Amino acid sequence: MVKYERPPLATLRARKMRREMTDAERKLWLLLRDRRFGGFKFRRQAPVGRYIADFICLRRKLIVEADGGQHFAGKRDLVRDRWMKGEGYSVVRYSNLDIFKNPEGVLTDLLARLEKPNVPT
Repeated sequence: MVKYERPPLATLRARKMRREMTDAERKLWLLLRDRRFGGFKFRRQAPVGRYIADFICLRRKLIVEADGGQHFAGKRDLVRDRWMKGEGYSVVRYSNLDIFKNPEGVLTDLLARLEKPNVPT
């Protein structure tokens, strides 16, 4: 794995994004924060290279994205996900609709991913 340098403004941008989370990110964060979810520690709006992950579990190298419909087929997101996978991270995306309407399903899926060995997906 190649070490990368964090862009100078990444930390400032991440802090701003923490203050301006979407409703779906806020709801998911309430479920994940303070090791409430299976004892796994998550960070929110965390810089990873030149990108910022919505949520990350460093212990499992798992990145969780809460996305509106525009993200699921976006070219930028494909490039971003490919880079993160190249760095050894697994990336999982949940739609905002699922986070609001089926949070139990999202958490069940997420727990299954966290309990698997670290294999990039």
